[in-house]
Amino acid sequence: MSKRDYYEVLGVDKGAGKDEIKKAYRKMAMKFHPDRNPDNAEAEAKFKEASEAAEVLLDENKKSRYDQFGHAGVDGQAGGFGGGFGGGFGGGDFGDLGDIFGEIFGGGRRGGGRRRSSARAGNDLQMALEVDFSEAAFGCEKTISINRLAECGTCHGSGGKDGSKPVDCDMCGGMGEVRRQQGFFTVSQTCPKCQGSGQKIDNPCGKCNGDGRSRKKTELSVKVPAGIDHGQRLKLSGEGDAGSKGGPAGDLYVVIDLKEHDLFERDGFDVHCTIPVSFSQAALGADIEVPTLDGKVSVKVPSGTQSGKKMRLKGKGIQRLGGYGQGDQIMHIHVETPQTLTKEQEELFMKLAEMDSDNSHPMSRGFFDKVKDLFQ
Repeated sequence: MSKRDYYEVLGVDKGAGKDEIKKAYRKMAMKFHPDRNPDNAEAEAKFKEASEAAEVLLDENKKSRYDQFGHAGVDGQAGGFGGGFGGGFGGGDFGDLGDIFGEIFGGGRRGGGRRRSSARAGNDLQMALEVDFSEAAFGCEKTISINRLAECGTCHGSGGKDGSKPVDCDMCGGMGEVRRQQGFFTVSQTCPKCQGSGQKIDNPCGKCNGDGRSRKKTELSVKVPAGIDHGQRLKLSGEGDAGSKGGPAGDLYVVIDLKEHDLFERDGFDVHCTIPVSFSQAALGADIEVPTLDGKVSVKVPSGTQSGKKMRLKGKGIQRLGGYGQGDQIMHIHVETPQTLTKEQEELFMKLAEMDSDNSHPMSRGFFDKVKDLFQ
C-alpha cells in the first residue's frame, strides 16, 4: 500500500514551519496514542503514521530530501512507530514534544522518575440516623454504631505477618509503574504485578490478608444541630474507612431520618397543628390552651371563628439552622360537630335552630343567593 503524503497526514501545508508541524503532531498524538486507545488497531496505525511523518518533517535534512524526492528520498530512514526512528531524529529540534507524554498521562517522567506512593484514601461511608421531631427542632447528641475498616490490630497496618514489612516489587523496582519505549516516547503503565503500589507482601497477615485493615465496630458521638430537617446530611470528616498504606481515612455522612409527630407537621421552619374547638367556643369566643414545641400556651379564639381559620403563633416554630431566629406555629381551627347529644342538648339546639336568622349565617346566605342566581 502506498504511503500518504506526510503533510496530508499531519494536516499542514507544505510550507508549514516547525511550530505548526509540532502543534499538528501533538494534536494527532493526543488523539491516537495507543494508551488512550487500547486494542484499537486503527488508532495505533494512525499514531505510527503521524509519528513517522513528524520524524521526517521536523528534521531539516530529511525534510529537504522528502520535499525534493518524496518518499523515495527518505525510505529506510524513517523509523516509524516503535522502531527507534533510525538515527534518533538526526539532530532535529523537537523541543517540547516530550511534554505530550505529560499531557496524556498526567506528568511526564523522563529519566529516572520517582517512586509512586502506595498510599490510598479510605472509602466514604453513609448511614441513616433516626431522630425524634423534638430532637431535630432543639438539637441533641446521639451515639451511633458504625462497622468500618480500621487499622488491623494484628499487623498494625503493615499487612505483614509477625511485623514483617512490605518489600519493593521485583517487576517495577518499587516505582509502581513499568515503562516501554514507543518511538521517542517513554510510556509508563501501572505495574500489573503490584497494581501500582510499588510493594509486595511475601508473608501476609492472617487477619487482614495483607490489606493492613480489618472490619471493626465503632461507636461515635454525633451532634445533631437544632433545626435540621429530614434528608439533610451531617459530615464527619475522617470517620469513614481507614486509608491503606498510610493514606487518609474517608468521611462518614449521616443522613437524618425524621420521625413523624403525633400533633405537629413540619413545613420548613414552621410547624402546623390542628386545634379542635366546640360550637359554643367558636360562636362565643374562648381562651383555650394549645400545645407548642415549648409547652402549652393560652390562645384567645375570637367569637364567630369559622372552621379552617388559621391563627399564627410567632416564634413558636423550629429554630433556624445557625441559630438565626425561629419559625412560627400555624394553628388550623377545626370546629367540631358533636356526634351524640343529650335530650337537653337536643332541645337547646332545636330552639337555637328556630332562632337562627340569615344575619347570623352570612356565609350560608351568600352561598344560597349565588345558587339562586345561577338557576334563575
